[in-house]
Amino acid sequence: MTTTALQEQIEDRLAETEPDVEVLLAEIVGGRCLRVFIDHPDGVTLALCERVTMRLNDMRERYSLEVSSPGSERPLTKPAHYRRFVGRRARVRTRHPRSAPAADARAARSFTGELVGASEEEVTLAADGGVIAIPYAEIRRSNLIEE
Repeated sequence: MTTTALQEQIEDRLAETEPDVEVLLAEIVGGRCLRVFIDHPDGVTLALCERVTMRLNDMRERYSLEVSSPGSERPLTKPAHYRRFVGRRARVRTRHPRSAPAADARAARSFTGELVGASEEEVTLAADGGVIAIPYAEIRRSNLIEE
């Protein structure tokens, strides 16, 4: 099962009992650990993490399960996440090397800078040396950077 399919399965399951919980990221780490980052309009509490863990209890047969808040380096996985945090600093890692914004820079897979825009197709980042637009399909992982 792909990480995207797994995340959608978790989102569907939580929609029944915890409709205000947003699954920011569900990822399998090291093949054995399922890590789920959640958010809630009223914040993430230990009690909420426990309820989500219990709702996903059957997944513990296959994985060790970690449920937590996003923390200060919140993952960004959807266009709405990027739009919400325009103006904040982020690190965006791409699937393939991309030309860096500076004319004399080499291709890179990681870009850090201020989120300056987010459409339905791409995010725009003011990185060192200039502005770069990165299609969501090219993003491997992205998160906010503590300022």
